[in-house]
This record gives sequence, C-alpha cells and structure tokens, in this order.
Amino acid sequence: MKTAIFKSSSKSDLDLLVKLAKKLGIEVSLLSNDEVEDKALSNAIRMGRTGKHIDTDTFLQDLKK
Repeated sequence: MKTAIFKSSSKSDLDLLVKLAKKLGIEVSLLSNDEVEDKALSNAIRMGRTGKHIDTDTFLQDLKK
C-alpha cells in the first residue's frame, strides 16, 4: 500500500483531488491539522528512539547549555 498526502490552501482544488481519487476507487482520508501534527510528532519520536537509557540530570544540564 502507498500513501500520498496533499496539502492545499485552496479548498476547491483539494475537493477536486478527493473527488477524482474516489472516482478512481482510491480510499481517501481527510486529516485535521491536529491529526497531521500528531502523526509528525509520533514519527519524530519513533525515529529518535535509540533504546539507550540516559542520565536525566546530564540531559537536563545539556539542554540548559
């Protein structure tokens, strides 16, 4: 399965793409801005996970620098 994400400032253009996709038998899901941000944050967390434990105090000191 492949996924495409379209973002447009034009509601009419986006509606046209959605209508075309549905006509072609492509499943369409419209996401709110919050859902897009949640997915991006989830992806960033997943990509940043190393599985290693770090010392909290050292981490907080590094953030303050």
